[in-house]
Amino acid sequence: MLSVILATVLALQGVPASNEALTQLHIPPTPEQVLAIPEELQRDFLDKVVNPTRSPEQRLGRLSNFMFDEDGLGLKYMPDATYTLTEAYGKRQVNCLSFTLMFVVLARKAGLKAYAQQIDRVLAWGTTGDTVIQSMHANAVVTFDGRKFMADIAADELSTPVANFQVDDEQLLALFYSNRAMELLTTGHVREAQAWIDVALLHSPDDATLLNNSGVLSHRRGDVAAAETSYLRALVENPKLTSAYSNLIALYRAKGDLAEAAAWQQRAEKILRKDPYYQFSLGRQQERSGEYAKAVSLYRRATRINDDEPLFHFGLARAYYQLGQSRRAGLELIQARNLSGKVDRIRYQAKLNALSLLNR
Repeated sequence: MLSVILATVLALQGVPASNEALTQLHIPPTPEQVLAIPEELQRDFLDKVVNPTRSPEQRLGRLSNFMFDEDGLGLKYMPDATYTLTEAYGKRQVNCLSFTLMFVVLARKAGLKAYAQQIDRVLAWGTTGDTVIQSMHANAVVTFDGRKFMADIAADELSTPVANFQVDDEQLLALFYSNRAMELLTTGHVREAQAWIDVALLHSPDDATLLNNSGVLSHRRGDVAAAETSYLRALVENPKLTSAYSNLIALYRAKGDLAEAAAWQQRAEKILRKDPYYQFSLGRQQERSGEYAKAVSLYRRATRINDDEPLFHFGLARAYYQLGQSRRAGLELIQARNLSGKVDRIRYQAKLNALSLLNR
């Protein structure tokens, strides 16, 4: 049976790293190199943001403008831009994690109290081969005078924090290294990715998500025993981590240990049945095995739990099409298109156009 492996990154949408980015991803930098402020950036920052006579609120406002405005850094969002401060400054591109790193470092440089937070829920999903990427989110919080302000690459203005899942500096660095490991994984650079996840675990050895990602890499390298150990450790640290359950069950099935797979399936059933993304991953397995009716059932279950995920509707469209149900496939493609961002919306519309031509 084909298995879908779940891995996690911090970005709004998971996509493979570009070839240009890969040249910078192979050797993990030191933490000092990750957080180093380039001299030119420091001069510009001191000139436009830092002034001892300005109040904390004025410095925070100027910092926010500096990050977003075209006469400052004019940072643009790119989902695979897990960059050091130097790289982000040079490219003027960030994802949510590299934006958070930069904002926290510069806020502290401006004499403000700042920390990172990780939003503890999946915001987007993507697929690369048989890997499902769970994309989560991070942003920065600044506090002064008993007030809190949130800075987020998804918004161009400060706001009140909608959550408070603070992560310390070590954890933030761990997430940086893990993100790059997963970017390398999605482009097939498994050996290089291992070096990055190893560094991530040095900074946060008991983080369940990082342990799960480490298991994914071990599985990719063919080290089943190491993958099993990582998944089991992840579940000790977080008994509700659905991705680790999914990966462990898939591992046991792949090695033919059906009794162990069944035992873990039973243990995880209550959790996994409520997880639409796990249902999606099962549907993907059935679809790839040619079991399109079973895939439809699983994709429909995923949409009943979360009807706002375009990937689920796209999966349904593919399965319906394979079953010869073009009208239903078209309706699901429309739903996927309507729920998607601009780039994916164009892609789904193209598929709708092709389907219409076939049905003439």
